[in-house]
Amino acid sequence: MTASPTRARLGATPLIVIAALAVGIGFFLGSRLLSAPASTATKTALMYPAPRTIADFHLTQANGQPLNAADWRGHWTVAFFGFTHCPDICPNTLAVFKQVWNTLDADLRKDRLHFDFISVDPERDTPEQLGRYVAFFHPDFRAATGSDDELTALTRSLGLIYARTAGEGADYSVDHSASVVIIDPSGHLVGLFRPPFEAAPIAADLATLAGAR
Repeated sequence: MTASPTRARLGATPLIVIAALAVGIGFFLGSRLLSAPASTATKTALMYPAPRTIADFHLTQANGQPLNAADWRGHWTVAFFGFTHCPDICPNTLAVFKQVWNTLDADLRKDRLHFDFISVDPERDTPEQLGRYVAFFHPDFRAATGSDDELTALTRSLGLIYARTAGEGADYSVDHSASVVIIDPSGHLVGLFRPPFEAAPIAADLATLAGAR
């Protein structure tokens, strides 16, 4: 899959080297998988030749409710993995998707489309912190996180990566994939949006995928 890591503020560590290697491999594999024609014409979304199964997962939403694979069925979902202390990629991405959401028809957002922000920094991103963070961008956005075991399994299932940098105490950053994944109503991974993100074509693609008229 394609992975576009954030820039770390701290020096390189073995985790960063591993992440960089994974990113390089991801670019190679992603370019091959995404070379096949998609069944749905999209402006900017990269659609996979065939849907991919997502392993079950168990996260907790900011409101205390569980989030698992069943919650990604029955509607389209776009999911972004980041953390609230992210200095640039995360707030910029959420700001673009705020524009996207404000462009889309209200019924589409309510019944056929969800946006999930998944934190890969469960140590610092408490439910209260996550709730405040996503609400700043849009009240419709869901936020969740979970244990590193759950997050690692889920990100790998989606073809994404994350790795923490070294730091003293809570002074650390997290390198993570910058792509936004697309899950169809059957709960399968079907594509992704890659940066740089532009609100208008993303909104057009989501309206097309979700069957808006």
